[in-house]
Formats: sequence, structure tokens, C-alpha cells
Amino acid sequence: MPSSPLSRRRLLGLGGLALCAPSILRAEAVTEADANVEVTRHNISSFRTQDWRDHFDTLGKATIVADTTSRALHFWSGDGSDYRIFPTSVPKTDELTKRGYTEIVRKKVGPSWTPTPSQLERFPDWKPIGPGPENPLGTHAMYLGWPAYIIHGTHDTRKIGRRSSDGCIGLYNENIAQLFEICPVGTQVRLI
Repeated sequence: MPSSPLSRRRLLGLGGLALCAPSILRAEAVTEADANVEVTRHNISSFRTQDWRDHFDTLGKATIVADTTSRALHFWSGDGSDYRIFPTSVPKTDELTKRGYTEIVRKKVGPSWTPTPSQLERFPDWKPIGPGPENPLGTHAMYLGWPAYIIHGTHDTRKIGRRSSDGCIGLYNENIAQLFEICPVGTQVRLI
């Protein structure tokens, strides 16, 4: 029976396989161990799954759940055929975070921004800003039933995925434009 000599090609192939084997085994072990475990990380790639039924009795006109822990906004259309998830910015601190149930009461393309009384206490030199690239509300705003709380866009894309707002939920301008088009006034909202 002839034996095959150990060629350079065969040696390289076996060496490559030996290098990959630990990674493959680790990936399989992690997959099996974490199959039923939900992990929350604190960046924009750590969205936790949400189900509207955990928050509302019906979808109503439409439904939004803004999850401040995983920094994601979940949207369901009124008939349940359209589900979307968007990365968000969230309030800097828990003291600035209002949680609970509300709804979208009005919408505005090209919103103007006015500092809140608490912002003026901290930054007395802040002035209102009209629509445009300096406006912290971005290109679109959806006002909630709570005074001074808004779901809006941002021109500063570094804020998305971070604790960076004074209470609002911020989205990339292109995402708020999408949401604005499909979200009617009266959409029920829950911030968790």
C-alpha cells in the first residue's frame, strides 16, 4: 500500500484547520449555551426583542415602544403588517427619562427648537433655534402628550446609540422621516 508523502500543500491545509478548530468549537459552544439567554448590551447593536402585546391590549392606530435600555424604538402598524426597529439616542440620566404611556399628539416637518425651563437653568445663554442644520430636533419631530417630550431626528449622528438627550428620543434623520410618514397622530407610545 503506497503512503502519500507529507506535501507542503497538505501541511498548510492541516495547519489552517488546526488554527480554525478552536474558533469553530467556541462558536458552537456559545450558540448552544446562549440559545435561551437574552443578553442586553449598551450599544446600538443590542436591541432586545419587544412584543406589542406585552405593552398594549390592541395595536390601535399604530404602536411605538421606545426601549431606553437597549436604545431602540419599535414600531407596529395598526394592522400589524409593518414592524420596524430603529436605533435611538436616549436621555442622559434616569432623572431626565419619563417612562409610561402617552401618544403622538402632533407632527412637524422642519421643527423649531426652544430650550426647556430646566435647560435654561443649566444653560442660560441658550436661545431658540429655527429649522436647519443647527437645530437639535433634526428634520422631523413627533410631539408626545407629555410637554417637552418629543421623538425627533438629529443632525448629530454621534448621539444615536448613546445617552445624549435631555429627555427626548432621537433617531437618525432618515429614520425619523420614515417613521414620520407611517405614524399617524394618535399613535400609542410607551417609553420603558
